[in-house]
This record gives sequence, structure tokens and C-alpha cells, in this order.
Amino acid sequence: MRKSTGREGLAALTLGAMGVVYGDIGTSPLYTMKEIFSPATGVPLDATHLIGAVSVIFWGLMMVVTIKYVLLILRADNRGEGGIMALTALAAHAAGKTPHRRTVLLLTGVFGAALFYGDSVITPAISVLSAVEGLEVATPVLKPYVLPISITVLIGLFSMQRFGTAVVGKLFGPVIVLWFGVLTATGVHQIMQQPDILNALNPLNALAFLQSQGWHLFVAVGAIVLAFTGAEALYADMGHFGKKPIQLAWLGLVLPALTIHYMGQGALLIRDPTALENPFFRMFPQAWLIPTVVLATLATVIASQAVISGAYSMTKQAMLLGLLPRLQVNFTSAKEAGQIYMPEVNRALLIAVLLAVVGFGSSSALASAYGIAVTVTMLITTVLTFYVVRYGWNYPLWVALGSTSVFLALDVVLVLSCSLKFWQGGWFPLAMGLALFVVMATWKRGRELLLTSLRNDDPELLPFITALASDTIHRAKRTAVYAVANPDTVPQALMHNLKHNQVLHERNLILTVVFHDVPWIPFDERVQVTPLVAGFWKVQVNYGFKNTPDIPKALELCRSKGLAINLFETSYFLSRETIVPTRGTGMAHWREALFALMSRNAGSVAGFFGLPNNCVIELGTRVQI
Repeated sequence: MRKSTGREGLAALTLGAMGVVYGDIGTSPLYTMKEIFSPATGVPLDATHLIGAVSVIFWGLMMVVTIKYVLLILRADNRGEGGIMALTALAAHAAGKTPHRRTVLLLTGVFGAALFYGDSVITPAISVLSAVEGLEVATPVLKPYVLPISITVLIGLFSMQRFGTAVVGKLFGPVIVLWFGVLTATGVHQIMQQPDILNALNPLNALAFLQSQGWHLFVAVGAIVLAFTGAEALYADMGHFGKKPIQLAWLGLVLPALTIHYMGQGALLIRDPTALENPFFRMFPQAWLIPTVVLATLATVIASQAVISGAYSMTKQAMLLGLLPRLQVNFTSAKEAGQIYMPEVNRALLIAVLLAVVGFGSSSALASAYGIAVTVTMLITTVLTFYVVRYGWNYPLWVALGSTSVFLALDVVLVLSCSLKFWQGGWFPLAMGLALFVVMATWKRGRELLLTSLRNDDPELLPFITALASDTIHRAKRTAVYAVANPDTVPQALMHNLKHNQVLHERNLILTVVFHDVPWIPFDERVQVTPLVAGFWKVQVNYGFKNTPDIPKALELCRSKGLAINLFETSYFLSRETIVPTRGTGMAHWREALFALMSRNAGSVAGFFGLPNNCVIELGTRVQI
């Protein structure tokens, strides 16, 4: 987590939070009001309902974003880190005394993390499409070009990822500040012409609107929820900016700007109901439309960049927690470890986003798919927060229930409202999330079965190396590092080395890497060294899910534990297992086949752990699960 010192540091972090954290929720005015009063919702377009709808948006922002996220959930940090993966680890650790509860919480959090990828697809698609659709307002002649231009912008955005976001990132904050300034100015202009919209600040109008809808309120709320999408980013990006900058940005600029602008759109629609075709762009004079489209496109690109970068970070965390196979991670900044690029994830996201844009064709159609994944994630976040408050912070049950039950009820209403749009597109992000959940659960279970198989088939380590210690076998004058998943059995690579090369090294390290459910492991806790018999040591290297593995650097820390290692005289022996699916008690056969496929295509162990290529020897073995 980046620490700020003094007012200048706080100001810089607050400006950065403007761009990265609030790009998604800040671009919601592009499409929210249009969807609330679309013919599909059946909400009458009159002054009473406009005031009521804007009131629901305002008080929803206050309840869901301000009170729930800014005031409550930002307190639930995992050593300074936020996001659903960090919260899942925190909740599971808090409930660790009950294994069944811990497993359920982990699976729940993993499903919420999987749904995040649905948001990473829908957000770029709907944001860029809604911005470019402003060209239709400028001139209907440009309507046929909306889809091609949107696709071009998205391809350009994903193509730039390999170069990193450091240069573009410096522009994020100022552009979004300009964006919120424009939202505020246009909102004030419209409110001055129709001041009755200020009645939306009265919560009674929000209640009256909801009551007037009857059971139809779920349809209306399913559209209103578009104003809250992006709230999860407040928590997810806490590790990058810290709690205070995020809170200052929200309370100081974002919340007032959104409130004023939504009221401005409401005021415009009271005066001119025909503006419903695109109320955002109809707030601007004709001469300003093209510059506004350009600014809106920049803002939506920034909103998209935030979720794309979030998908990279989420994938890396999932890999380190043992939920995904190794994938290529490229670091795009020499200074910021959090700036990464993952080619496989980037390609998959681009394909999914383009399919969504072409398949749905418009922001209105995509609005039906948007929301359900986000609201389920919000619901899961509230459930996990209850366990943190109750078992992590040890508050009484009534306090834990009191602080989360209201938000739980709100989340349930939001989820039910969005569920009504399941067949209109809501199935898309849910299907993606479910597929990724199956992949994560299969990989985690497959690794457990693999370790069990190795443990059953390989001899115990200590008796084996005790016998070797008294053997006269030739010893090479180097250090051998055997990387293993199970440190209590003989490494396959060691047995192959003895069998085929008939040689043993003078110094042998049985190396195990353990990833913990905390973000960071400090250097003084990074390595543990245990002497075994003459010439053998057991070394455990500990990482958090935000650390970047670097085994040679970790081995240098062994010197302080009494084990000095010359890295220039060290060889790394790795076992590459070929998985053989078998019908039996493990997983379903199709899941074992999926695990075998993922295992074959997993990234290089040497690259993942930062091992020097000219010092690595890989030896293969076949393992049945």
C-alpha cells in the first residue's frame, strides 16, 4: 500500500483515486436515466416520477456507496488491501475455527471474484458504446458508424495494455476531474431552469416513488441500480490509494457532482420529455456535442481501464491463492509492482468485450446484462463483512447484525430487481462468472488431489535422506534446490537425479513455497530454514497474495538464518507432472480432464518464480488422479 506524507501526497493520491476508482460510477449518467424511463420499465415520464426516481438515485448513493462502502466496508482492510479476494481471506481467517464455515466462505468469495470478470467485460462495452452513441444526437447520419467506432476504440484500448498505464495514468485524474466538473456545470444550468427538481433531496419522495410502483418496483430498481455500478471499486482499489483519499474524493467531488447532474437530467426531462432519447447529450448545445462525445469517450476509456487493470490484479491474486494455473505476468513499471500486464487475460477480455458489443449492439441492450453480476458481488461483500465484524473484530452479534442487515436487505432487493433481466442479457455475466468459478474450483481441487497422490506414491523424505547421508555416492560441488509442493516426501526430481545421473549434490535444499491469505509477508518472515541431515535443509518461502515471487532473492535471506547460499553455484530441479485422469473417486471425469488440460498449458514454473533459465533442470513424471 502506498503511503502519503503531508498535504501534497494526500492531494496526489486523491487526484489519482478520482481517475481510477470513480471512472465507472462516474460514467453511469451516460445511460442511467434513459433506462429508468424506457418503455420496458413502464415508469411514467412526468414530474412526480422524475423527482421520485432522482430521489431514489440520491438516497441509494447515500446508503449503498456512502454509508456501506465509504464508512463501513473501507474499515475491513486486510493489512491495507481491499477487494473481494482480500475480504474473503479476512472472513475465512476470522471464521477459521469452523472448517465447514471457512470452506463455504471461501467458495462464496471465489464466486464473487469470478463475477468480477463479468463486470470487466460489460463495463468497457456499455461505457464506450454509450459515449460513442452521442454521435447519433449530433447527427443521425453517423448512426451506422457507432458500432465500428466503438469496436475500434476498444481494440485500441486493449492493444495499448502491453505498454503499461503509467503514461496514460497521469492523465486519468485531471480528465475525470474535468468530467465531473462538466457534470456539475450542466446539472446546475438545468436545475436553475427547473428548481422543482430539488425536492428530490427529500427522502419521502423516494419512498413515495417506490410505493407507487407496487410489485413493479423491482423493474424500476433494476434500472436505477445502474447508478450504483462501480461502487465495488472503492473497496477494491483501497490498497493502491488508501482509505482517506478515496473518502475525500467521494465526499468532496464525486458525490456532489453526480447528485447535481442526475437532478439536472431530471430537470431537463420535466421541461422537455422528448430529451429521453439521450438525456445526457441533450443537456449540451449542438455546437458542444462533438467535444462532449470526445470527453465522454475518454472518460469511458478510463472507466474501462480501471476494470481491465482490476482483472489483471484479481487474476494474479487468484493464481497465488491456488485458484488458477500459472499465467504469464509482465511488469510494465520498474517502480510500481502493481502495474502488470497479462497477455492471456487481455486477449480473453478483448474477445468477450467484442462479442458483447456485437451481440447486444447498443448500450440499452447491454444495460439489461449490466447490474446482476455487480449486485451479486455487493451481496457477497455484505455477507463476508458480517463475518469480519462478528468474528474478526469480535463485536457482539447484535452489532454485527445491526451494521449489515440493512445493507443485506438492500442488496437482496437489488439482486432480485436485476434478476428480472436474466433472459434479456443478465445471463451473460452470470454464465461467465459460473464458468470461471468452475475453473477455479476445479484447479484448486485438482491440486489437492495431485498432492494427495504424490504423498501416497512417494517415499517419506527423512528416512530416505538419512540413508543417503551415509552412502558413498558421488557428490557434486554445487547446491541443488528441489522445489516441491509436499516437503515431507522425496522430490521426484531428486529420485530421477539419483537414478539417471547417479549423483548427489553437496548441499540439497528441499524448497516449498507457501502462499498465505494475507496481502504481504514481510522480509523477516519470508523464509524458514530447518536443518535435516548432513547436506540437507528444508526451506519454506512465504508469500502473500500481493507479493511477487522471486526465489533467488528469497534464498539470499537464508544467510540470516544460518544458511549461506552461493547463487552462482546453484541448480534448480523442478518436477513437471503430467496429469493422467482416471475414473474413480477424485473429481468427475470431465473435471479431471479439464484440470489436466489446464496443467499442460500452465505457464513456466521457472518464469513464475523468477528462476534463472540457465540454472533450471526440469524432470517429468506421470501422476494419476
